[in-house]
Amino acid sequence: MEPVSFRPNSVMNINGGTQPVKKLTSAEAQNSFKVALSDALHKVNDAQHASSRATEKLARGESIDLHQVMITAQKASISLQATIEVRNKVVEAYQEVMRMQV
Repeated sequence: MEPVSFRPNSVMNINGGTQPVKKLTSAEAQNSFKVALSDALHKVNDAQHASSRATEKLARGESIDLHQVMITAQKASISLQATIEVRNKVVEAYQEVMRMQV
């Protein structure tokens, strides 16, 4: 097994090799962050909708297992809680930066 070494200008790929890191411009970094954040929020929203649909199916008496409804609801709840915690940390970091003296 090869020893682990620090290579600041490279990223390890799935095969264990490394590839150079592409430096992003400020606009590219902002766009990348926006896309990642938007995708994460869409996934949370999709989980909430899936939970709602499963609950409605159960309430209508359609064929769906109760445990599947509970699992779907718990997944949606956990993803929402994690999103709220990340949001709180981002707001806290922003407030800390704003308190810094230049």
